[in-house]
Amino acid sequence: MFFRRQSHNHEEDDSSQRDAKVSELRAALGPLSGRSLQYCTDACLKRYLEARNWNVDKAKKMLEETLKWRATYKPEEIRWHEVAHEGETGKVSRANFHDQFGRTVLIMRPGMQNTKSAENNIRHLVYLIENAILNLQEGQEQMSWLIDFTGWSINTHVPVKTAREAVYILQNHYPERLAICIPYNPPRIFEAFWKVVKYFLDPKTFQKVKFVYPKNKESVEVMKSLFDAENLPSEFGGKATLKYDHEEFSRMMEEDDLKTASYWGFDSKPCNVSNGYSGAETAPLAPLAN
Repeated sequence: MFFRRQSHNHEEDDSSQRDAKVSELRAALGPLSGRSLQYCTDACLKRYLEARNWNVDKAKKMLEETLKWRATYKPEEIRWHEVAHEGETGKVSRANFHDQFGRTVLIMRPGMQNTKSAENNIRHLVYLIENAILNLQEGQEQMSWLIDFTGWSINTHVPVKTAREAVYILQNHYPERLAICIPYNPPRIFEAFWKVVKYFLDPKTFQKVKFVYPKNKESVEVMKSLFDAENLPSEFGGKATLKYDHEEFSRMMEEDDLKTASYWGFDSKPCNVSNGYSGAETAPLAPLAN
């Protein structure tokens, strides 16, 4: 009983210390306004502190860089019709299921790569990261990534430079948003690409990458612990079918664009798009605590 109470008190102390760090970081940032103020929720500040091991100065520098990036890149203003052409093959999409922890799932199919513009590929990915955050279940702040290597080859792989930029944006502007990334049954030739890309990952991100091979019982257990086999596509060892319907997906993204506009407080008229991608359910709007 004594040890349990002592443990409980220790948790309370940790929580109090972290709350104090959040207050310290907020004070260090100084007055904020507009979208920067809206972006910097307590949950947001905690993620930046976590990413920098609760060092206020380092978290402040990281967050200020993100605020500058968001002010110029304006990820919340990207609309589906601007990036829909990148999604025609379904190379990145939001799944129609969450994982066992209520996290949004992004499915990546690098074998479906259909364009060569690094800028447009990054913009498409940023749009879908923002959309994944929009569709998080209440109380959840992270997403899971599944990578299907069907059709992947040296000829279809994303250039290293593009992969490096994507990693930089994820790590520096969406800290603690990725819970786990699962490259599923990658071909042996992928090892050469991975040897280069892994050097761009910070230690925390690197630990979140879990390779899964269907003939390895231990790695298959990872999938069972994270996903319901009934929802999981067969490409990842599940029982469901991975459908791709560009028009259906486009309709859902247009609906989500309206939610995004409503959250950030600006008008957005739906734009009819002839192509889109399927299979994603529209989750209730959750607080977009970046």
